[in-house]
Amino acid sequence: MADTASIGLRVRDKVVVITGGARGIGLATATALHRLGARVAIGDVDEVRVKESGASLGLDVYGKLDVTEPHSFADFLDEVERQLGPIDVLINNAGIMPLGRIIDESDAVTRRILDINVYGVILGSKLALKLMVPRRRGHIINVASLAGESYIPGAATYCASKHAVVGFTDTARLEYRKTGVKFSVVLPTFVNTELIAGTSGVKGFRNAEPADIADAIVRLVAKPTPRVRVTRAMGVLVSSAKFMPRSVAESVNRALGGERFFADDVDVEKRRAYEARARGEE
Repeated sequence: MADTASIGLRVRDKVVVITGGARGIGLATATALHRLGARVAIGDVDEVRVKESGASLGLDVYGKLDVTEPHSFADFLDEVERQLGPIDVLINNAGIMPLGRIIDESDAVTRRILDINVYGVILGSKLALKLMVPRRRGHIINVASLAGESYIPGAATYCASKHAVVGFTDTARLEYRKTGVKFSVVLPTFVNTELIAGTSGVKGFRNAEPADIADAIVRLVAKPTPRVRVTRAMGVLVSSAKFMPRSVAESVNRALGGERFFADDVDVEKRRAYEARARGEE
């Protein structure tokens, strides 16, 4: 109880911007922070859905945000500062995960994954830094994935994008460590959102819920640390694999279904709606 009260005091009245905030992890995070008294703004490329979500939560600022378009991103951040005040925290959460083997992935889909998952994070971080560095305070939280520390057949470009987010965030944290601006990276396991529709998960390990990731992010907002993995069990498994001989780590991965759950064991029909949206085909 004391811990919850302390978190609430540290979060209350912070101005927080969340990209990809219309659904899933972004919406769960917005909900948790708003309940604790933070001044939350959500942006999402899905204008209809973000307006529904923002109105439902009773937020003051919400609307369309294309993280791949500099003017869209900059204008959104400017609007937040006009209405809510100086931004304390930017959560770069927007991301997509189309699945398929490399040879079957069109160049357009490859570029779309990298534009949203990597360029969007870098662009948002740069824009936020320009606001935060002169004030000598601020916090940028980038949502990556445990795929950013591992290798999953059927999601090569997605894994590459999340490895990039991890590397970018760790480097930016060092680059700006004396400015008062903090960087954190969040690495979720499978999360029960549309992003993993039609996939089976890791054998013997539970999927996380959006609320689990939201809770981890809330704690980061209250007390910044460089990195957090969710769930703890999957985080331990992925991080410990780095210290195993490669042949052993890959054998463990195979035993847990890692070479199949994004490549061969996908329920295409259950995944069809998400894939269409992620690929920009809607």
